[in-house]
Amino acid sequence: MPRLPQLRQELTLTRGAATPDGAPTWMLHDPAGNRFFQIGWPAFEMLSRWALDDPQAIAASINEQTTLNVGVSDMEALVRMLRQQNLLVSASAADTGRLAAAADASRLSHAMWLLKHYLMIRIPLWHPMAFLRRFARYADLAYRPAFWAAVALCAVLGLGLVSRRWDEFVHTFHGYADLNGLLAIGLALAFAKVLHEFGHAFTAHRYGCRVPTMGVAFLVMLPVLYTDTTDAWKVPGRADRLRIGAAGMLAELALAAFATLAWSLLPDGPLRAGAFLLATTTWIGTLTINASPFMRFDGYFLLSDWLNMPNLHDRAFTFGRWRMREWLFGFGDPQPEPCAPSRRRFLIAFSFVTWLYRLAVFLSIALVVYHAFFKVLGVMLFCVEFGWFIVRPVVREVAACWRRRHELRWCRQTVRCAALGGVLFVLLVLPWHGGVNAPAVFGPLRAQGLYAPQVGYVSAQATLARDGERVHAGDVLAVLESPDLGHRLQEAQTDAALLRWEVEQQPFDQRLLEQGVALKKRWDAARETVAGLEAQVAQLTLRAPFDGTVQADDELAPGTWLPRGERLFDVVGTAGIKGDAFVGEDDAGRIAPGDAAQFVASVAEMGTLHCRVTAIDRVNIATLDEPAIASVYGGPVPAEMQPGTRQLVPLLATYRVRIGECAGNKALARQITGTATLGHARESFAVRGLNRLISVLEREGGA
Repeated sequence: MPRLPQLRQELTLTRGAATPDGAPTWMLHDPAGNRFFQIGWPAFEMLSRWALDDPQAIAASINEQTTLNVGVSDMEALVRMLRQQNLLVSASAADTGRLAAAADASRLSHAMWLLKHYLMIRIPLWHPMAFLRRFARYADLAYRPAFWAAVALCAVLGLGLVSRRWDEFVHTFHGYADLNGLLAIGLALAFAKVLHEFGHAFTAHRYGCRVPTMGVAFLVMLPVLYTDTTDAWKVPGRADRLRIGAAGMLAELALAAFATLAWSLLPDGPLRAGAFLLATTTWIGTLTINASPFMRFDGYFLLSDWLNMPNLHDRAFTFGRWRMREWLFGFGDPQPEPCAPSRRRFLIAFSFVTWLYRLAVFLSIALVVYHAFFKVLGVMLFCVEFGWFIVRPVVREVAACWRRRHELRWCRQTVRCAALGGVLFVLLVLPWHGGVNAPAVFGPLRAQGLYAPQVGYVSAQATLARDGERVHAGDVLAVLESPDLGHRLQEAQTDAALLRWEVEQQPFDQRLLEQGVALKKRWDAARETVAGLEAQVAQLTLRAPFDGTVQADDELAPGTWLPRGERLFDVVGTAGIKGDAFVGEDDAGRIAPGDAAQFVASVAEMGTLHCRVTAIDRVNIATLDEPAIASVYGGPVPAEMQPGTRQLVPLLATYRVRIGECAGNKALARQITGTATLGHARESFAVRGLNRLISVLEREGGA
């Protein structure tokens, strides 16, 4: 090996924390790129003797003065790493060409830059070191035990006072929803986030770290503050690094404790609303967002420091991919890095949980960016988000496994993988899924309700039908008396009789002759009024519309006063069943009149009904007239109640399928909800998903 290349003079080497097995480490700092590299004992000894400028002399010195055993090959590996990370001085045209090629490779086009940064754009605004040095002595108060004892006391007092006025505390925010209140709340939140970042900055400065920048980052177009505490890896003590990572959350929790007490002491107004928000949203957001270890927020760095594992995500993902490949294909690859079995199991579980968490987060972000912009841009950003952050990693892993297909051999893992693939193929691709399952409501073929046509009471002159009584068409079920209607009828009859007498006497009375044909028209109108009122009186006699069974309230008795429209009886036919099923627009085209329909009621003791589809509405229903299946009443059909009309409106396109011709001569006494299986058209889940995707794209691609 030739003489060693020259190291860059600005590189620094500091002692790092020991590894979990007790081995010493050092941190190699590149200030130009603000990067840190953790190296072990052999690399440290080689770098310490770099001035010898002879690989063999360095190896001999290390082997003689330490218990290590290194060779020239170890020096070659270290030089390759230093050259790959651009930590050597460029002293030749070849080095300059390599750096230029690396710069060209890292240079992004405008489109690729937007693709990589539209979700997270960092803008440094301030170099805070001078400020931190000047005001660090004022922040020392926050690092004393007495301060945190005061925080705990304020938290206990605040929670105790709030518990006595809990209802008022919960409804505080609703009283300050005007512009001034919202402005005060926004300022309070901004203050909390600024305090969060200064907690990180002052703590990092306290432990000897340099804070190069503070600024704002746009996370899905929403501004959030950030503080660059990369130098925290220079801190050798793990406890100190944990304090730097937790400082922001602790600052917000302390602020929440003071705000909880302030809410009980402040008068009503925007300041109290701001204190309420700081006392609630601040610590909830801190625990749910900043404390999460699944994204690169404070919780991730805290967990990484606590486990003493830099680059925790990358190392866990490497273990996860290794375990998945071994479980599926049995490549026989060695473990990515040596560690205890318990640590290996944790890293594998952590990787899979993180993948699932990020899948949910990225899908949510995709939906946010879709709805946040106009349709064309929203669809484009949704596809970019879904493709780049979800589909791309899956495709890369599949491609990596495909490149190693020549290493595959039949073993327990490959047999299991083939069986799993076959099961998925059968479940997703083969058209085994037959029929359409839909919520349905079944009831008697003939059923009619009878209502009170006028305000009145039940007459005692006729027999009152009782619940369960069998009746024939035309039978009297009840007679109602309406004194108001009877009085109006008597007046109308009196007026008609008077007008009749005047018409008969008109030829003999000069005064009546002067009225001419108008008198005859008045008499005709009076007779029509009498006829209309007599028809209304006739409606007071309630008759059975067809043969059937009466359903009535047992409390109905003679003399009971009833309002107009009061439901009195239900007459249910003795035979025949009909039903209505409700399907979505994707399933409506898979059903045709004449298809078989099986209905399974929600009542366990009722058997399956075998019927046929009689008709399908080709227009989606505007209102849902079956409350039992609406989601607002616990049913399966998504619907909402219109505030004004109190009508149930489906949230999705819903079509009514009419069912009849049920086998047997069964009869239902009332409506029953359940599930109907309609038709036999078979369809695979893959084709169904593809059709739904195409319909969504067609809908969203329209004007």
